[in-house]
Amino acid sequence: MSSDSSSSSSSGDDSAEINPNSDSKPVDERLDSSTLVEPVELEPSNHRGNGDGVANGSVNREGLNSGDEDGDRILVENQEVFGEEGPSSPGSSGYAGERGSSSATSGSGIDDASEIDDSEIQVVRNEGSLEGISDSPASTRVPGKRHVDEDDASMSWRKRKKHFFILSHSGKPIYSRYGDEHKLAGFSATLQAIISVVENGGDRVKFVKAGKHQVVFLVKGPIYLVCISCTEEPFESLKGQLELIYGQMILILTKSINRCFEKNPKFDMTPLLGGTDVVFSSLIHSFNWNPATFLHAYTCLPLAYATRQAAGAILQDVADSGVLFAILMCEHKVISLVGAQKASLHPDDMLLLSNFVMSTESFRTSESFSPICLPRYNPMAFLYAYVHFLDVDTYLMLLTTSSDAFYHLKDCRIRIETVLLKSSVLSEVQRSMIDGGMRVEDLPLDPLPRAGSSPHLGQQILPTDSLERPREPFIGIGGPAGLWHFIYRSIYLDQYVSSEFSPPLNNPKQQKGLYRAYQRLYASMRDKGIGPHKTQFRRDENYVLLCWVTPDFELYAAFDPLADKALAIKTCNRVCQWVKDVENEIFLQGASPFSW
Repeated sequence: MSSDSSSSSSSGDDSAEINPNSDSKPVDERLDSSTLVEPVELEPSNHRGNGDGVANGSVNREGLNSGDEDGDRILVENQEVFGEEGPSSPGSSGYAGERGSSSATSGSGIDDASEIDDSEIQVVRNEGSLEGISDSPASTRVPGKRHVDEDDASMSWRKRKKHFFILSHSGKPIYSRYGDEHKLAGFSATLQAIISVVENGGDRVKFVKAGKHQVVFLVKGPIYLVCISCTEEPFESLKGQLELIYGQMILILTKSINRCFEKNPKFDMTPLLGGTDVVFSSLIHSFNWNPATFLHAYTCLPLAYATRQAAGAILQDVADSGVLFAILMCEHKVISLVGAQKASLHPDDMLLLSNFVMSTESFRTSESFSPICLPRYNPMAFLYAYVHFLDVDTYLMLLTTSSDAFYHLKDCRIRIETVLLKSSVLSEVQRSMIDGGMRVEDLPLDPLPRAGSSPHLGQQILPTDSLERPREPFIGIGGPAGLWHFIYRSIYLDQYVSSEFSPPLNNPKQQKGLYRAYQRLYASMRDKGIGPHKTQFRRDENYVLLCWVTPDFELYAAFDPLADKALAIKTCNRVCQWVKDVENEIFLQGASPFSW
């Protein structure tokens, strides 16, 4: 490891300055003793747009050793196996391993086919009209599988930038993001053969690197999940996405499906997932816009403290009558929730459950009572979910262990809905949806120093005269100091808050690019080979990215690529102070059901 790389770990000064109390305290008490220090700056490597490697290019954008770009590379748990150099193909189907550029075209007339899957998704609105994706991805519902006429012999299929596959240990295809599973039987057999060959040698395959593509494998008993991607997302992110896809399957079927394969290794489980393509498509689409997919936290709809308390009070009354979990949500954001004593709900289960409800049309048209499984709660058994939409975006979920509790839960829903209407909670929810969340343009000016509190970083590292410099050098674009966006995650609460997108992050493609930059930053902060880190500062041609991790919270911020480092650090301190000031409106306090 080069000296530049080794210096990326936090210094003694860093640990001395960042020392927040890890006890369960309110945000204000924890932030009073926390101040962002000078972060480690990681210079971009020579790759275009790469702000995620260690200086001198010792680690590539995905947090992996670059290896032999021309040969196939298989990383197994105990050793690395290098394949012979040859065509960049993970199988015998002729997959275009070197055609990862979104601008690639072919002689067959396929125009930017690799971009269709993420940037030009057509969505169905509630009124049934068809239109392009909006700036609020959470409000869209992705239809079922597209391009079902494609197979591994189609040039357009090969040029897709990101594939997901589910197959059985016998090689039977179960799910494919693109194309007809039955037409991909030969390709699925190739993937199964790769896994079997490595397992027969006493190891487990984790990924294959073939040119610009990564082929990531996840083995879950008799179920194999594979991702083939040239999106430059890190291995850890792609593996986490496969974990979520597997969790979504378990939510529908439970882990007891393994018993079917024990009885019949050639069991075909495809009919059991009939009609759920839309659920998986929606989850995969959320990898482009939902921070919960890699933060493992959930977000709340901004509401006045009294309004949230009113919603929580009626949910608590219902929970005391035998309901395991009572959850009130608006789209993918939590309004309020309560749980039975000693019952805990993992944020990933909340993500999968809300995706299942939001992407299933039948839940919107009538009250429903459906068996569901929460993978992190109990992957072997079903719970029963009563789901009812109170309006077009707001819905109530009541979870129980009893299969004959429909009428009891219906009565509970009527009581809840009556209280919510009388207390104007639903109207406040709609107002919050219109107003939106935190915006970088609204970042307050520097608060007055508190007695006994630590000075902010800007006061420590900047000369006195530099403090008088203009606070908003990028007028009209973003917030102070060129701040474009931020995500704040409370580790204690397992909740996060993300600022609204504003210029210059105007379109979904730009927003997706920022989220992928956040993913790479998130993974590199936890890279055991060069970290973990407490702070990082990255600058490339697209953004300045600053990350600050403490025992109590994490902050990810994106700035204009020309932003001043000292001002960016100072602005991050102001963001943390702002979050603390409005914590009762943006966080659900005392949400014990989510402690895990």
